[in-house]
Amino acid sequence: MGLRSWLKRRMGQGGPLIPVVRLHGVIAADQRPGRLNIEMAAPLLKRAFALKSAPAVAIVINSPGGSAVQSRLISKRIRDLADETGKKVLVFVEDAAASGGYFIATAGDEIIADPSSIVGSIGVIFAGFGFVEALKKVGVDRRVHTSGRNKSTMDPFLPEKAEDVARIKAMEADVHQVFIDWVKGRRGDRLKGGDDLLFTGEFWSGVKGLELGLVDGLGDMHEVLRTRYGDKLELLAIAPRRGLLAMPRLGFAALAGDIAAQVEDRATWSRLGL
Repeated sequence: MGLRSWLKRRMGQGGPLIPVVRLHGVIAADQRPGRLNIEMAAPLLKRAFALKSAPAVAIVINSPGGSAVQSRLISKRIRDLADETGKKVLVFVEDAAASGGYFIATAGDEIIADPSSIVGSIGVIFAGFGFVEALKKVGVDRRVHTSGRNKSTMDPFLPEKAEDVARIKAMEADVHQVFIDWVKGRRGDRLKGGDDLLFTGEFWSGVKGLELGLVDGLGDMHEVLRTRYGDKLELLAIAPRRGLLAMPRLGFAALAGDIAAQVEDRATWSRLGL
């Protein structure tokens, strides 16, 4: 907030103040720039909801998804703070609120998306690689000794086993049901469509998302907030404080890890064509 805005507010001349929290990136527990998780989001949310004079909190989401656990933790924190403070939560979708990103979006009382946003992807994915044939070609034997017959489940250097796949699918079904229950609980009768349409992992444009009841309106944050709260509205960006994440990561291992993370993030975004 600028000095002029602060002076107007002190003199009772300013308009409503709306804090804005931007949640951007692939959702993952590890602390890297560009990643979204509860440790990064919680301090921002706490500061936003602590503004007593604010009638609402705006949350901007731009995420292709990621960790189911981190998605649920962030969503729950938003709802806990909203219930404690009695503030309305308005969620604005930029490029994407897909998979875990949509899980977080549904923590809002309303979801407003750009017409060209990507929303949905209500599903669970487990992906990996198999290198069995590659090992055979270079003449390398894989030797694994475990205590516990399922300890080597989905080892990429061993042939895939049907019982491993069955266990993974059962676990995915459990996580998927948590996602479905959360969306149904938050969206209720606003949803338009059966489970076999909405919960297949498919994603849609903001326009189609509005038709299906996945979002409540189309537009952008500035337009919507100024229409609702007037031209004197003040937006207060709640940004991360500079800390350890702003420090350069040193060493070859750190560099290699960052490159691998960037490749992984790029692959996650590319599933949505972004």
